[in-house]
Amino acid sequence: MRRVVVTDVDSTLIRDEVIELIADAVGPDARAHVEAVTTRAMRGELDFAASLVERVRMLEGVPVSVLDDVARSVTVTDGVQELVDAVHAAGGIVGAVSGGFHEVLDPLAERLGLDRTLANRLGVDRGLLTGEVVGPIIDAVAKREALHRWAGEHGVPLSATVAIGDGANDLLMLEDAGIGVAFCAKPLVRERTSVHVDEPDFRHVLALLQESREPAA
Repeated sequence: MRRVVVTDVDSTLIRDEVIELIADAVGPDARAHVEAVTTRAMRGELDFAASLVERVRMLEGVPVSVLDDVARSVTVTDGVQELVDAVHAAGGIVGAVSGGFHEVLDPLAERLGLDRTLANRLGVDRGLLTGEVVGPIIDAVAKREALHRWAGEHGVPLSATVAIGDGANDLLMLEDAGIGVAFCAKPLVRERTSVHVDEPDFRHVLALLQESREPAA
């Protein structure tokens, strides 16, 4: 079946939270603070946009070269390449939407052969991070809009779309997709979804797609 598959990135496509890896360059206190805020945001306890602004502010002064180090160090979730290859073999596309950053996602997307990406951009001045996000923040609404836009652009009905995510800012796209997969998800996400994958392996997602019946156009 020809599908549009859209996946979250941090703790889904990869096992890491990129902003926490960047915060390591600031120090252990910054890492601990960013990690705590990230956890609360993904549980739906904090507004995502506001929490992102707060966390990125902690990164002011980090050399931009750290982003290349982070991009090389992330751990891709097991089974991702198999899923991407299978979707492509059926004529579909795979996109990644992230509350993280293009500076890390883009080289990862090239490596995996992803077709579309959407993420935030970090402000840089004189080789250092400014502690600001440049442009619109990629939140739950932006992720849902990407799912709809990419499906429309590729002539795929919404019933043939798949969304994969773990946190509260993934819920809107999970609810709108033909198949919304809560992937090793936070409690709030599990409560509001019916399809769960509890092992960090995208081969389980691929098996779900292979078992599903072709939806009507």
